Amino acid sequence: MTNTIRIGVIGAGSISEMHLQSYKKNPHAELVAVCDLNEERAQAKAGKHGIPHAYTDYEALLADPEIDAVSICTWNDSHAAISIAALQAGKHVLCEKPLCRTVEEALQVERAVRHSGKTLQVGFVRRYSANTRIVKEMADHGEFGDIYYAKASCIRKLGNPGGWFSDIERSGGGPLIDVGVHVIDLCWYLMGRPKVKSISGNAYKKLGNRANVRNLAYYKSSDYNAERNTVEDMANALIRFENGASLFVDVSFTLHAKADELTVKLYGEKGGVELEPELTFVTEKYDTILNMIPQINNRSFDFTAGFQDEIDFFVDVCNGVKPTLSPVEDGVEMMKMLCGIYESAATGEEIRF
Repeated sequence: MTNTIRIGVIGAGSISEMHLQSYKKNPHAELVAVCDLNEERAQAKAGKHGIPHAYTDYEALLADPEIDAVSICTWNDSHAAISIAALQAGKHVLCEKPLCRTVEEALQVERAVRHSGKTLQVGFVRRYSANTRIVKEMADHGEFGDIYYAKASCIRKLGNPGGWFSDIERSGGGPLIDVGVHVIDLCWYLMGRPKVKSISGNAYKKLGNRANVRNLAYYKSSDYNAERNTVEDMANALIRFENGASLFVDVSFTLHAKADELTVKLYGEKGGVELEPELTFVTEKYDTILNMIPQINNRSFDFTAGFQDEIDFFVDVCNGVKPTLSPVEDGVEMMKMLCGIYESAATGEEIRF
């Protein structure tokens, strides 16, 4: 039997809107509470979405026995503490990426999941998109053979959001931990989640937030402050896995680039695939190389549909219908990769596991 899952959303910033809208469209979810340190913002979200309870203290929200599960949409530095508290309060958890800021925090969350018997789903939203499902099914059926190399870029020529995104104490890092986490995880997931062997990374602080630039608009966080920027401008890394496969990634908030760039490409013995900028398959038939274009609704990642798929999946997880596609264990492994890149960049040395 499918039950109605009663939801609380903690953190009412911009990303919370995707969670709130998606829960409202799910027939088996009911929004009952929202929480934010800013009372005015919490009340505004509650009013907009018809949510009966608004809190400024997440512990008060978690104390409500009517709430079955929570989405955590707060600053990265609070992900671990709120996740652990929610699990201890008997709630299922959907935690926005990244799981936290450090490997030690990730391990603490993992222990809390095991002790609670509840599920924590890490917000690797791209795992839940229609295009990823298509590629994953093909990969699982051996269409690409052994996937031995992947490369991903998420380059913004101008796009440091400022605010908490550029405050390393709250964010844990810049473009690598904010947007790089998505493309790294997508590649790693489709490669079969191999164990990491070594990481060689670089991070650069050369351009700052470039608040001086005129005539070109970009997204700015609600607490934007041009005077504070303690995160990297860009980062790159080569990740080697125990099975011999490798992944190259580069990401930026700001770079002297001609244009923004989003590419995700995987290469196997039997074929290859590009998920971004548009889903395209490459294969060989009868000694001829083919580029194959699927007939689907959207050949790029659909932001709104992707979040709806993720939220729908989480509600099913809460109902015991299916296991999550992004368990806490994968959140831990991702933190090992992200922190390994930052450590390699800081020391100038390859990190071996």
